[in-house]
Amino acid sequence: MFRQIIIILIALMHVGLFGQSHDRDYQKELQFQSKAVESLKREIAATRKRIQNEANREKSAARRISDLGEEISLLDRLIGEIKKEAQRTRAEISKLEGRLFANKQELDNLRERYEKRVVATYKRGKLSSLEKVLSSTTWRQAVYRTKYLKVISDIEQQMQKRIRSLLVNIGQDKLKLEAALRRNIALKREQEQQRKFIRQKKVVKEKELRKIRESQSELANYLNEKKAGLKQLEEVQRKILQDKARFERAERIRRQQEALRAKSFSELKGKLPWPAGGRVVAKFGRQWNSKLKTTTENPGIDIKGKPGSEIRTVLNGVVTTITYIRGYGTTIIVDHGGGFYTVYSHVTNIQTNVDSEVRAGDVIAYMGDSGSVNGSMLHFEIWGKSQKLNPEKWLGKK
Repeated sequence: MFRQIIIILIALMHVGLFGQSHDRDYQKELQFQSKAVESLKREIAATRKRIQNEANREKSAARRISDLGEEISLLDRLIGEIKKEAQRTRAEISKLEGRLFANKQELDNLRERYEKRVVATYKRGKLSSLEKVLSSTTWRQAVYRTKYLKVISDIEQQMQKRIRSLLVNIGQDKLKLEAALRRNIALKREQEQQRKFIRQKKVVKEKELRKIRESQSELANYLNEKKAGLKQLEEVQRKILQDKARFERAERIRRQQEALRAKSFSELKGKLPWPAGGRVVAKFGRQWNSKLKTTTENPGIDIKGKPGSEIRTVLNGVVTTITYIRGYGTTIIVDHGGGFYTVYSHVTNIQTNVDSEVRAGDVIAYMGDSGSVNGSMLHFEIWGKSQKLNPEKWLGKK
């Protein structure tokens, strides 16, 4: 019996220490998430300031749409990060409620045992420790009783200490729970406020889109936006290739491939899964525009699909970039190792983060019309050894 009590007390102390460690981990995660939210808020503020500074300049509808699209993209990402923070907060609320319930049950059990002990001692009357030892019939019994009394005294002290500890923990957890509940309410309000901003921006965007669709000159301006976007993408590509972190990413991807027993990108030509459902409406390479009687260069393929349908990675890798590109909208770039990258544009409702590891088939976003004047679609590119490759030669046959 004595051994069982000691084991229980040690286990309780271990649980208390483990709980503290878990709390620290959770607080780290929450702080990281809060920093991501604040970083996006600063980026939104800087973007709005830049757009405001350009307000006096003459802008085409295409340029105005690009500005609106960038702001909507950032707001969409902000909502996603707020949602993640809200999910973590709800998880913390659930954990705290469970811990409070368990601590209160343990406290009630300890109190009950302690009260029974006090009542039993009072009813029987209590001999002094010295009397109990002196009343021993043998020297061996006296030694055992001395040791036993010390053990019982230690257990009572531990029990009292645990009761005091539980009372402190319950008080602290109640305060944390109240703070988490308040935070959750604030996050819900902020989500709704940001959604309201997006709805307002989208109304303005639709008006500008009509101008582009009805005017050849505005359509030409939109194509110029896409050309500017190509330069942006090339600059992003250059920075990725010059980034020292690519060596560390390459090692991570190598370990990932080993763990998953996956083939390298170069071994899967013609076998990669499609990143989205739908039909190809613009192929790789030179494209003839019948309205403007001009030729444009398409560095990837455009897949027309159902709004809100899933966008999936074609192979395991590491997310290097999430950004807004003029004419291409919200864009995700994934490093697959060996000098191969995939690019996913016009996406919405992002489900990943920069530096996150992804597997083939992971949902990283959903199909949207970010940066597009032709509705919901995915613009998909493959970069290999600094070259733009034809995705249809690398994707499997439908």
